[in-house]
Amino acid sequence: MHRGIHRGDIDADPSAERLWTSATVVTVVRTVVSLALCLAAARSQDLTLLVAGLAVYWVGDMLDGAVARWRGCETRIGAVVDVLSDRLNAVGFYVGLVWLRPETAVPVGVYLFEFLVVDAFLTLAFLAWSVRSPNYFYAVDRRIWLWNWSKPGKAVNSAAFAVLLLVTSSPWVGAVVAVALLVLKCVSLGWLLRIGLPIPAAPAVAAEPADATPAA
Repeated sequence: MHRGIHRGDIDADPSAERLWTSATVVTVVRTVVSLALCLAAARSQDLTLLVAGLAVYWVGDMLDGAVARWRGCETRIGAVVDVLSDRLNAVGFYVGLVWLRPETAVPVGVYLFEFLVVDAFLTLAFLAWSVRSPNYFYAVDRRIWLWNWSKPGKAVNSAAFAVLLLVTSSPWVGAVVAVALLVLKCVSLGWLLRIGLPIPAAPAVAAEPADATPAA
């Protein structure tokens, strides 16, 4: 555990769990705006507009986390909404990119499999523990957290592929990066499966009410 960090700083507070917070409002707004820009970019064949949609996604993703910490409204519900919104925005951008640059279809397909399936499973696995979000997964396993949700880990996993694909315009470079990320995620998944996902305690089962027997 990080020095100076206490369990109360990372564990979820059931009484604070709710859907609508200032952070989730930011998440919803950035998701809708980014998706709208990406759809408009595909319709108008405008790469600049598509990149603007990606920028809104990235900036909004950083902003909703900052707002959650600043306002003290980090919740597991908000973390799940953020994870799902990230996937929607990624699909919007990358499908738009393939629409504009068909040669990127193969690396984008590999990346989306990695991000929407393997990484999604890894990221949502935090729900098996009491931590508030994947950002605190170091309390469970520091190695998995370091490669996936530390600041450098997030930068590599989220930005490297898109930036290299846009800058180089090379499907081969994109394919190499996408495969490398998939291998990294599969290795992380192997580490996670060695830990195992804890099973929550079974809820108490209330006794069934006795059938009312009508009086004779």
